[in-house]
Amino acid sequence: MAGKPSRTKFVAFKSSALGPGEMRKLVLPDGRAIAIYNVEGQFYATDDLCTHGGASLTEEGVLSGRIIECSWHFGSFNVTTGEVVTTPCSRDLRTYPISEAGGMLYIEA
Repeated sequence: MAGKPSRTKFVAFKSSALGPGEMRKLVLPDGRAIAIYNVEGQFYATDDLCTHGGASLTEEGVLSGRIIECSWHFGSFNVTTGEVVTTPCSRDLRTYPISEAGGMLYIEA
């Protein structure tokens, strides 16, 4: 039986640097781009690239509440779950555990 792949915890940035309704990209040492969102004081993390057209959600997208809309083709996702909300997107975003401690945000990826 195969175990879950191991994850590493990365320091993102100060939680105070990301206000409610804001998002920011974090590039991990392996080159993966993660989008971090503040939704009403709660933090969430997903892959930064739209699963349909490959646009950067933090650079090209519009965050409205829990929904990120990609401006390339107007597909959207729920950032709290990664689930597709509207087409043409058909594949969910990968989500990442995120935590806050000592005023810092940490991503497990």
